[in-house]
Amino acid sequence: MVESQNIEYKSNWRDEYLKWICGFANANGGKLFIGIDDNENVTGIDNYQQLLEQLPNKFRDILGVYAEVNLQSKDYKFYLEIVVLRYDVPISLRGKYYIRTGSTLQELKGSALNEFILKRTGKTWDDIPEQRATIDDIDETTIKQFLKDAGKAKRINVENEISTSELLDKLRLSENGYLKRAAIVLFGKDLGKFYPNIAVKIGKFGESDADLKFHEVIEGNLIRLKEQTGEMLNAKFFVHPIDFEGMQRVERDEYPVAAVREMILNALVHRDYMGAQTQIRLYDDHFSIWNDGGLPEGITEEDLKKVHRSKPRNPLIADVCFKGGYIDSWGRGTIKIIESCKEAGLPEPVLKEEQGGFLSKTFKGTEKLWREYRKGTAKTQDILKVLRENYGRNAEELRKNYGRNAEGIVAWIYLHPEITMEEIAKAIDKSQSTVEKTIKRLKEANLLERIGSTKAGHWKVKL
Repeated sequence: MVESQNIEYKSNWRDEYLKWICGFANANGGKLFIGIDDNENVTGIDNYQQLLEQLPNKFRDILGVYAEVNLQSKDYKFYLEIVVLRYDVPISLRGKYYIRTGSTLQELKGSALNEFILKRTGKTWDDIPEQRATIDDIDETTIKQFLKDAGKAKRINVENEISTSELLDKLRLSENGYLKRAAIVLFGKDLGKFYPNIAVKIGKFGESDADLKFHEVIEGNLIRLKEQTGEMLNAKFFVHPIDFEGMQRVERDEYPVAAVREMILNALVHRDYMGAQTQIRLYDDHFSIWNDGGLPEGITEEDLKKVHRSKPRNPLIADVCFKGGYIDSWGRGTIKIIESCKEAGLPEPVLKEEQGGFLSKTFKGTEKLWREYRKGTAKTQDILKVLRENYGRNAEELRKNYGRNAEGIVAWIYLHPEITMEEIAKAIDKSQSTVEKTIKRLKEANLLERIGSTKAGHWKVKL
């Protein structure tokens, strides 16, 4: 046996190891061996009889859990096997909560702790009644907008004359006379009164994250935010406005409409509403949205590229948005982003967990590059022509000053900002070491820049 997600070895017992018992109980259970070192050597313990009597009582009295404590032996050395089962209720150690994640023990704090406790009690954050709120905190204009949208979507049967309180009951947004948090997020008048971080920050950046050109902050309930965010992007940030209603239309000089729309909706519907504000960043060559809250348990970044189970963090909010026709309920949001970028001939978008939240990023292209890419030929000589048309004399100087390989390398990077050196070498039929040397020279000349990490970043052409 080796240490894994549910096995841990300790040479001797210390009361601080109660954290591990707590962590196993809050995860999927596990085994703690006392008298075996990290190299799986049985070192043995002398006080095993005393521990056999004391440990079950400690687990019961301090943690409120029951665990098997079994005496084992090898080569005349005694050790203990402590078997901890998973508990469906949250377990704490002196007011602190621990959980085994991978091969490490973590203390749960803040929003992560809140989400964990809610899951263990069978609740989600948006399903909790907000006892400070009344029906007067609901915005009637937003209610009317939802009824109009729901009528078009035809996913719920409601009468036009239905009262606000009746609608909230029908949508399961009220309980025992109290509005649920989801009702405030979706239809509230003043969300800052209840949850201060429900806003969207939009920033236009220059060469780096430190180069903020201008920004805006949009506040309001979710249904207003989804509209106002698009309106603000069109009014102040996108070079060419996007028609969010005409979903079949592709905006040639900016980003695919369907991708932008899904990115906004995913960020608003699936975010952690007790965390940081949703952040939208625009650069010369890409557009990204970050929202607090990582992927649901059991869903990986690779799963996002295919049809996957729909496991929303906020199921009530997601259900109302589905009935309003704003989102799908089948885990297809990320697939729409990927497919729309592919149809537009753009590089695959970035969809990943980052800094405790989720990041979606799409890259900009030009109509000419899309056209060349869509031909399916994707040969260096085809896109070199496009590069020269866009960069003119500078592209010609690449060959003179940095060799023929430089022009082909830059052309492929321009078409695929996330391309790897290995892929470039294959595309231009040169060795990877040749590509690396040429890229080094281009970077030193400030003609090429690597933005982000080697694994998750992308290239930027600076001719």
